[in-house]
Amino acid sequence: MTKQLKLVIDIGNTWAKIAVFRGDKILEIVSTEKLLPNHIQNILTKYTTIQSAILSAVKPYAAEVDTLLTTHLSFLKLDASTPLPVKNLYASPQTLGKDRLAIAVAGHSLFPGENVLAIVAGTTITYDFVNHKGEYLGGAISPGIHLRLHALHSFTGQLPLIGVSPETPVALVGNNTTAAISSGVINGTIAEIEGIITKYRAEFEGLKVVLGGGDYKYFDKRLKNNIFAAPNIVLAGLNEILNFNEEK
Repeated sequence: MTKQLKLVIDIGNTWAKIAVFRGDKILEIVSTEKLLPNHIQNILTKYTTIQSAILSAVKPYAAEVDTLLTTHLSFLKLDASTPLPVKNLYASPQTLGKDRLAIAVAGHSLFPGENVLAIVAGTTITYDFVNHKGEYLGGAISPGIHLRLHALHSFTGQLPLIGVSPETPVALVGNNTTAAISSGVINGTIAEIEGIITKYRAEFEGLKVVLGGGDYKYFDKRLKNNIFAAPNIVLAGLNEILNFNEEK
């Protein structure tokens, strides 16, 4: 029996992503800086058998998007009251980023019955922990690579705004200003991530570590810790939440 197609939409701090899922497989992803109704209409025209959708947003977007989804599909908009396949023990669930909920669910679905730390590198670097009982406890939020680069430029008098890529060579000892900034930001972020993983592993037995997000390629080959790469972890988590609610 062919699995139903589902539409998964993640509106993040920088990019909005629209994904078409069949089961747990992504058939197509469309990324845009600003989500518009025509982006969704184009997908619905191409994939005419999509029946349901989920949307998560961490910033405002066009109201017409909700109207379009509600009109054509069985539509779930993720919020603090949405039933989840994990138990949310965050002290202030109303202030918890919806993307972090999806990240926690994805980590739990990848390693059910395990202690899981899901790390997502993008505009920010988030750390989200689900224990072996399927309880989401919280985590941490840190500036991402590009926020760090912009901060060095914006809050100093002479440091330039530099560009880096996952392929940028990063020396430990920077012998010019650009190299010194690259070393400080990239090596410093790697040291942060490895240090946090080490602390979690000391406290939670058998910890599994998942790494995803738009900037995960800066770290997946450079981190010494054993990690599982899941670049589309937010989309995968949203798909799991949609499946969980449809099966209830």
